[in-house]
Amino acid sequence: MTWLQKLRFHSGQNENSAGSSSAQIRHTYHSLNHWQGFQFKLFWEGVIVGIFSGLVVSLFRYSLVTAEKYRLALYAQLSQLPAVYTAGWFAALLVIGWILCWLTKHEPMAGGSGIVQVKGAILGFMRMNWFRILWVKIVGAVIALGAGLSLGRGGPSIQLGAVAAQGVSRLLGRSRMEERYLITSGASAGLAVAFNAPLAGVMFSLEELHRNFSAVVLLPAMTAAMTATFVSRLLLGRSLVFTFYTVPYFPLDIHLLYAILVAIIAGLGGVLFNAGLLNIQKFYSLPVFKNLYLKIVFTLLCAGILGFYLPQILGGGNLLADELVLKIFPLYPLLLLLAGKFIFTLLCCGTGVPGGFFLPMLVLGSLTGSVCATLLTSFQLILPGNAVNFVIIAMAAFFTASVRAPITGTVLISEMTGSFSHLMILGMASAIAYIVAQLCGSQPIYEAMLLRSLESRSTPEPDTVKKERNIVEVPVSSGSMIENKKVKDIPWPAHTLLVDVKRGSRQLIPESSTVIRAGDFLYVLAETENAEEVQNLGSDLRNRM
Repeated sequence: MTWLQKLRFHSGQNENSAGSSSAQIRHTYHSLNHWQGFQFKLFWEGVIVGIFSGLVVSLFRYSLVTAEKYRLALYAQLSQLPAVYTAGWFAALLVIGWILCWLTKHEPMAGGSGIVQVKGAILGFMRMNWFRILWVKIVGAVIALGAGLSLGRGGPSIQLGAVAAQGVSRLLGRSRMEERYLITSGASAGLAVAFNAPLAGVMFSLEELHRNFSAVVLLPAMTAAMTATFVSRLLLGRSLVFTFYTVPYFPLDIHLLYAILVAIIAGLGGVLFNAGLLNIQKFYSLPVFKNLYLKIVFTLLCAGILGFYLPQILGGGNLLADELVLKIFPLYPLLLLLAGKFIFTLLCCGTGVPGGFFLPMLVLGSLTGSVCATLLTSFQLILPGNAVNFVIIAMAAFFTASVRAPITGTVLISEMTGSFSHLMILGMASAIAYIVAQLCGSQPIYEAMLLRSLESRSTPEPDTVKKERNIVEVPVSSGSMIENKKVKDIPWPAHTLLVDVKRGSRQLIPESSTVIRAGDFLYVLAETENAEEVQNLGSDLRNRM
């Protein structure tokens, strides 16, 4: 029996469900058998995905900026008007709470940052209704951030790019294997447009979402990110997210020791932030929060009060990060801003409304770095002009400790600040923060949240999704448990079938005696519930013999 016949056999013999399944098999077989042409096709599809994702996320980004301008103008006016206008605004917040509650319930997969949902879709654990998520995410996130909730645009932009790519895939009738590559490309484009950072968009998709640096993933992701960035710059300009202007050269002397210290502190901050995100539901389990509406209204009313007394911590916070560099803050106000932003971000994320914590997390890193720089300056250990260096170091370290993506953290901060002369010091800080998080036993935040979501069985039709069959790409790492093993000696999970092996430019038809080498890419037919176990075969060192 050939592997294609086996593939058909394992896909099921039920004629009633064979229509779409047979089409999936034919598309997958054709792609695997014409690999070079498949990669070229993904390249051009990456361009299409980049155009659509660039348009969608540019619209989203423009809407957020406009909403934030209106919010700032509103609070400036309310402070000068009679109290009845303020009362009217708080009444409006109650209505906004109802709208956000309805949107969150109408499409739960559009709630939160969206990165968890994208990871789940790429792994095959979750389904996304691309069109409904697209409009709910845009409307919900713009309303939430416009009302002042401490949420970010990064996660929503990633999900919007991903669902735009999924829409392209569905319209073109692509297979599930090809769709996962396109979703990764769309996520890359989404982050690229959100922060005007195409390289970071590519790295985040490869390092965090797909966990795979193969050419078939890299090529469309890079094409989509570059195309989407080109589209967004045509529409919105080339302005950076953080207006730091000129970042001074980092002195390679005693300042390195200070940088290590700041990276450790920021890394601990990222660990604490993750713990807060994973445990904020304990607060919302209090009897007073009887339903979702009360949770949302509570945060909106907090935002309404903070808008008069601590407006800097509302919204994403990129303007606050700019202020930290352009102005000199005393230590006490900095500590107040750090504590306020930290707590309010946790409260807002705990509601589950559309909006992420990507940008607030970076702002928390900048606040941590600013506090450290203020202390170093007060003890005359550094010059005031070097304070901005420690702000960006802490941003990279805080992000890496939370997300556990050091390359993305390094590249992202460089692109967002427009300074590539700090790659070495940012890379060092990211590596230190990574080790700090590992030693503290902190889990990567998006993986931890995905695991919690799956354990809570909150995903749509979990049993049906788990039993779906997908082609899983498995890169074989040097030193992995399956390196130099014959196919017949590999402990394959139940209900899996090795259908193809790519070794450089060669395509091997797998047999029981085929020896797997480091650098091979395996393509395995597996049920969704076994997909992660199959992927781990290529990198797991624990059971190596």
